[in-house]
Amino acid sequence: MKLDIRSSLLNTKLGSLFVLLFFSGFALAHGVTQGDQGYIQEISGTNLIPFTYLGAKHMVTGYDHLLFLIGVIFFLYKLSHIGIYVTLFAIGHSSTLLIGVYFDIPANAYLIDAIIGLSVVYKALDNMGAYQRWFGFQPNTKAATFVFGLFHGFGLATKIQEFEMSSDGLLANLIAFNVGVEIGQLLALSGILIVMSFWRKHSSFYKQAYNANTLLMTAGFMLVGLQLTGYFTA
Repeated sequence: MKLDIRSSLLNTKLGSLFVLLFFSGFALAHGVTQGDQGYIQEISGTNLIPFTYLGAKHMVTGYDHLLFLIGVIFFLYKLSHIGIYVTLFAIGHSSTLLIGVYFDIPANAYLIDAIIGLSVVYKALDNMGAYQRWFGFQPNTKAATFVFGLFHGFGLATKIQEFEMSSDGLLANLIAFNVGVEIGQLLALSGILIVMSFWRKHSSFYKQAYNANTLLMTAGFMLVGLQLTGYFTA
């Protein structure tokens, strides 16, 4: 009995750490750091390697993307299934990032980021089986992953637009940035899957999965609240 209680407590802590670990990078995520911002504004011409690095750095430190991806792969075990969902997210993310920046499509960054926070909430509730209980049907998870990927990419596009990138080599630099994002996504997913594989070995994983997704949902609501606060106070 004592062993069961200790195991339950351990897995609760693991679940909490699993979500909060990625949320701890709050100050650095989703935007572009001040040093990178200055670099982007100063350089011109085609700079493939630097922009590939910046794209990878963005994804690895992008807590909102990582929280959503954690939710997406939470109950996926086969690499083929993970690949499908990650590809759908990547296509959506890359499309709106390229289009948003290249054509300078305006949008309010706070509202887009609030929607990104809602994407985390949506996926956490989906993992908790909320839609089946509330509405009696299961939304198309593939379509949702793609659509939210569009918002995630557009969110970053609004940040990059603020830095007034040079038009010289813009398309090539954006493509390099996207390549970097995909590299960073693979690196981040590798780390997430390693943690998940160890966690899933515990017999109480499914018992703690609900608690972990509750934390994930809470993190999503925090993102929404922070962005809406910024919108109304900016």
